[in-house]
Amino acid sequence: MARPTRVAASATIPVLMPLWLDQPYDYLAPEGVELAPGDFVLAPIGPMQRIGVVWDGAPGDPPPKKLKSVIEKLDAAPLPEVSRRFAEWVARYTLTPLGMALKMMMSASEAFDAEAQRWGYRLAGSVPPRMTPGRARVLEAAANGLVWPKSALAEAAGVSYSVIDGLADAGALVRVELPRARMRAPLPDFAQVELGPSQARAAHSLREAVAAGAYSVSLLDGVTGSGKTEVYFEAVAEAIARGRQSLILLPEIALTGQFLARFEARFGCRPAEWHSAVSPAERGRIWRAVASGEAKAVAGARSALFLPFADLGLIVVDEEHDASYKQEDKASYQGRDMAVARGWLGKCAVVLASATPSIDSIVNVRRGRYNHIRLEERFAGAAMPNIEAIDMRIDKPERGRWLSPRLVDAVNETLARGEQALLFLNRRGYAPLTLCRKCGHRLDCPQCTAHLVEHRFRDRLACHHCGFMLPTPKTCPKCGAEDHLAPCGPGVERVAEEVAERWPEMRTAILSSDLTPTMKALREVIETVASGEARIVIGTQLVAKGHHFPRLATVGVVDGDLSLATADPRAAERTFQLLNQVTGRAGRSGTVGRGYIQTYLPEHPVMQAIVSGDREQFYEREIAARAEAGMPPFGRLAAVLVSAKTREEAQAYARAFALAAPRASRIEVLGPAEAPIAVIRGRHRFRLLAKAALEADLQAYMREWLACAPQAKGSVMAQVDIDPYSFL
Repeated sequence: MARPTRVAASATIPVLMPLWLDQPYDYLAPEGVELAPGDFVLAPIGPMQRIGVVWDGAPGDPPPKKLKSVIEKLDAAPLPEVSRRFAEWVARYTLTPLGMALKMMMSASEAFDAEAQRWGYRLAGSVPPRMTPGRARVLEAAANGLVWPKSALAEAAGVSYSVIDGLADAGALVRVELPRARMRAPLPDFAQVELGPSQARAAHSLREAVAAGAYSVSLLDGVTGSGKTEVYFEAVAEAIARGRQSLILLPEIALTGQFLARFEARFGCRPAEWHSAVSPAERGRIWRAVASGEAKAVAGARSALFLPFADLGLIVVDEEHDASYKQEDKASYQGRDMAVARGWLGKCAVVLASATPSIDSIVNVRRGRYNHIRLEERFAGAAMPNIEAIDMRIDKPERGRWLSPRLVDAVNETLARGEQALLFLNRRGYAPLTLCRKCGHRLDCPQCTAHLVEHRFRDRLACHHCGFMLPTPKTCPKCGAEDHLAPCGPGVERVAEEVAERWPEMRTAILSSDLTPTMKALREVIETVASGEARIVIGTQLVAKGHHFPRLATVGVVDGDLSLATADPRAAERTFQLLNQVTGRAGRSGTVGRGYIQTYLPEHPVMQAIVSGDREQFYEREIAARAEAGMPPFGRLAAVLVSAKTREEAQAYARAFALAAPRASRIEVLGPAEAPIAVIRGRHRFRLLAKAALEADLQAYMREWLACAPQAKGSVMAQVDIDPYSFL
């Protein structure tokens, strides 16, 4: 795409700063420097200097004497026009200030630093005056005459960096500047994968979508274990063959370990990784490589969508139904929906992949907006697992235990066959509540209206909303009674305790974010499971997100009703997806898969759909209910969360905010109502909800409402969330 005409030196130019600002500020271009929209510049704002972007459009007409001058133009690839249009689209849709949308695109500050020089060492030929065993090993390693990076030479010789520095000072090694390290390019034909007939047809459709070089959205709808990853890899191969870039979004960074290995096996190298665990220096390197077009494939979290791709030809949203694509802090957006918008703006193919597609995507297929590509059978003829509901009203666990006799028998049978079993409970910690058996006191968070969760393995009580922690007390904080604090209900740690008692000889693995604090530790646990070393796996929702465990035969869901007990309008959909995904881990590589769901509601439509395998019946019922209620995707929602340090402040402002709502025939305002979790981090919370017909301009309405609302004062804050996913 051709860049716009450059502005003349010393002309007035608009510069957008990555701050809570909704429009660019005007500056003077520095003498002798020509600037164009997209250029990164350093400019003063108030007492600070910030990096901003020259924006499109005509500047205002302020007196030149009142304008400050841009300090310098930075040596960085310009922000592409499609990225600037995407920032504007995101800001308009989510009601986020434009500067904050830009900030998401500038999340790697190291990208604007000068690249550090890289130095290597080669043999000089002279002998140092003093020889040591370490120095001898370095000289022997460098005897091949090649230029060695310091880290590689030190590792090869088994010495510290100081030994190499000493040899360089003595003239035995010559320091040589190394060229900039370039990313390896994935090869579209590095490995040929044998696809089944249905996979081959699906791959052909996706390749055609990429080859068209136009906007399209395809829903790749395949049962668990059907080979969706291999199919959309063919679309990635097509994009690479055409010299274009690919972005693969993953819902959980823990997935990237297995995914990266599969990508490397197919394309000969790994894609660039983009998520919170990547170091700042590496983020800067990847940002520059994406902007220059050098990085041909990126795999990452939802934030990767805001990278400045030079020529993006494909976006894949894996596990597109996953709620983790929803960003709720600061700028609120739905990553899946923003990916579709980015594909539309950039005229590229979008693939949404899932075994349990979101109702939004199914309805978009029915409306003709998305192509529908089905994979109805598992790869290589593997059978879907047989699912059974265990009625906990009849098949009750022993007192103080959480696994029913039927589930225990199933695990015993699985272990006897040398296979793996997974016990799933979507609740971290040991117990969700601790109370005193003498006075009835419950241990609650002092900053939130929430119980403290016991984490026995770390001897801590923790709040999962604000992060508050304290050592597990030995006496009741209220009555002082000793040895009367009792845990109530199970978490994964308590299930793990029961597993250790029942099967002490079996190696177990626990997959929970609380117990694997680092990416490295989490990937090591996943590898232990994938290799079959761990015979029993206990996990939270981490295990439901796309993992492939070849020897896993049996899955037991400890509390299948857990996610149904909420006021979330998507509760049934989320429960269906979660249970389908987690039981779908079983029997993926030829073993006979079985799933057992412990439930007190076996007659619930969700449980009936899971057990019968009748997915379409569930979707039909849920879609009909949504349509009748006018809920998304047949209507639209916008939430307003009002918070303040006192309940009185929050409630008074929420009421005043509600009274300021404009009247509209197709939009209804509900609330204010106290939030289900009324206090978080010491702030009292009230919620309002705007419910609109599908054809209503909800964003325009919310802008008018915000303009009419009284100004927030004191500690009061109001946050708008378009298309909310959380109702807590």
